[in-house]
Amino acid sequence: MLTAALEKGGDYADLFFEHTLNNSISLMDGAVNSTRSNIDFGVGVRVLAGDQSGYAYVENVTLDEMLKAARTAARIASSNRGNKPVNLSEKELKKNYYSIASSWEDTGLKDKMPYLQKLNDRIFALDKRVSKVQAFQSDATSHIFFCNSEGVMYYDYRPMVTLGAVCIMEEDGKTENSYAARAYRKGFEFLTDDIVDVLANEAVEKTALLFKAIKPKGGEMPVVMGAGGSGILLHEAIGHAFEADFNRKNVSIFSDQLNKKVCNEHITVIDDGTIPFNRGSINMDDEGADGQKTYLVKNGVLTSYMHDRISAKHYKVAPTGNGRRESFRNSPLPRMRATYMEPGNMKEADIIATVKQGIYVDNFTNGQVQIGAGDFTFFVKSGYLIEDGKLTQPVKDINIIGNGPKALADITMVADNDKIDNGTWTCGKDGQSCPVTCGMPSALVSKLTVGGNS
Repeated sequence: MLTAALEKGGDYADLFFEHTLNNSISLMDGAVNSTRSNIDFGVGVRVLAGDQSGYAYVENVTLDEMLKAARTAARIASSNRGNKPVNLSEKELKKNYYSIASSWEDTGLKDKMPYLQKLNDRIFALDKRVSKVQAFQSDATSHIFFCNSEGVMYYDYRPMVTLGAVCIMEEDGKTENSYAARAYRKGFEFLTDDIVDVLANEAVEKTALLFKAIKPKGGEMPVVMGAGGSGILLHEAIGHAFEADFNRKNVSIFSDQLNKKVCNEHITVIDDGTIPFNRGSINMDDEGADGQKTYLVKNGVLTSYMHDRISAKHYKVAPTGNGRRESFRNSPLPRMRATYMEPGNMKEADIIATVKQGIYVDNFTNGQVQIGAGDFTFFVKSGYLIEDGKLTQPVKDINIIGNGPKALADITMVADNDKIDNGTWTCGKDGQSCPVTCGMPSALVSKLTVGGNS
């Protein structure tokens, strides 16, 4: 296959085989009422020739079909050079960041259902205002086999599990809802009574808070980003702009900022594929580069972009392990893994105490960013008013609007309470979705626009 992929003069070729088993179950009205399973199987062939990139995939892995795909990719990316693949040798994983005790392939529906039932019953027991619960659990097992024309060959076993619930409450004719969920690269051992209790309490507390919440007056004001989920600021407003393809094409506002100071010297931002069991971790990326920890911003200086093979060659640096793809149907791109900020040297309470009038936010539902200009908007599910240095009235349903590079530059204080949000974060780019995580310590952004009441 590799020989066929290079027969039109390509510089490089790789093959990405994938076999993924997906399962999901859901509970509503007190009973498990839906279950789904599917298998995804196939191979993608990529050929690079100079600035050209050819890609083709097949779901039928007979040799004839795979050779057709290889030759299709070869015709898309061709040159006058004659290249041949070198002999393959297996690349050992430096470390397995998600070894499991019990595989999902050996776990049946009857083993999973009791945990959804416990989650449902626990939420109802915690608060009489609960009127409905929607619980869900999903798991996936991916077998990845990769090889390329440079002789690299590896196998990776990638598990994934999600458990969560939506809690709906009614009080005095008002209805509110919120949710709690966790996602990890773990096996069946993830499902325990302890995780059920954590999710149930979180779902109820987040929903109950909304009955007391108001929509505050909008305008420009200081915003304290709470630890954990506020990492969406790093991911959406800053992280995408650090992906090397956007910088290589001069789309990102950071295209000319490498090795320059971009924010406060107390700020260090990392993209990490090596956190044990993390949703965004990878033993090896989808191009054969080792999973690794990449410092994007160190002490306020932009030190690295996130690279795949193509951008690494352009910048004459080593790949950073960020070449990722949704499936064998897609060509890899520079993508985030777990993006977070290192802790600072202040206490969260001391940061809040410096704010006379502003808001504190820590629960987001989604966000959008315009990579070129860096402008972003996030929808905040809940938070608090800050008045005279104290958290007072809960707030809800507001937007935070700003510019990524400016917001990064406007972070003036960082707390010591760093936290990764292990929710069900999924990143979309160029029509592909990849599992990621984000996190940060509490931090003060000196001014952002808050969309509230006029």
